[in-house]
Amino acid sequence: MPGETDLSVLLKTMKPGLNPGHYVFCTVPDFSNIQLENIICLFKEKEANTIVMDQSIADQYHLSYSAVFAWITLEVHSSLEAVGLTAAFSTALSKEGISCNVIAAYFHDHIFVHQKDAAKAMKILVDMSN
Repeated sequence: MPGETDLSVLLKTMKPGLNPGHYVFCTVPDFSNIQLENIICLFKEKEANTIVMDQSIADQYHLSYSAVFAWITLEVHSSLEAVGLTAAFSTALSKEGISCNVIAAYFHDHIFVHQKDAAKAMKILVDMSN
């Protein structure tokens, strides 16, 4: 089933949801010793493998990280070919001084913001969809 491409529909129906937990981005040269079910996202870069995981699991593996994030999922099924959604919410967040790291998966966009900014980011995103 293809996702939504109309920006006005995407913004009205994005339904941001705050996932429980605290999340971190870590880099590892090799992830074979980390159980796959503990990895939320994996991206292979030439410098190292970047993994996103729950902070408590990263701590169990003694992995280092520089910041702790909240994970917000936009529940609308956005098309990978949609234009403008990322620009719209990242602009709104940046106007309030909130950095966001975005991961687009097949069904949804996932936004990682500093844990301290989670409530403010949720308010901004909910206000955008109203």
